[in-house]
Amino acid sequence: MSRDSISNFFLGLGVGVGIGLLFAPKSGEETRDVLLNKADEGKEYLKKQASGLRESASGMVEKGREVVNRQKDMLNEALEAGKQAYREKVEPDGASQPM
Repeated sequence: MSRDSISNFFLGLGVGVGIGLLFAPKSGEETRDVLLNKADEGKEYLKKQASGLRESASGMVEKGREVVNRQKDMLNEALEAGKQAYREKVEPDGASQPM
């Protein structure tokens, strides 16, 4: 979502709330109570969404670590296979040379 569409959304939300308050059939105190309750509901909803997002992000991080570890293992195995192939090529009879 672009920044312009987000700002347009909040602008529309503010205008809608303002018009709703002007034409509200309830008294000011009742309207404030309704708004406070809705704000609390919204806050709880956002907390739940943020919690779910955190759990999802931590799961993605863990999967990323697993992939990196698998890649490291595969690279190490390939290096070892390359070393072994080199040793076999250099020392075809299996005799080791003194160092």
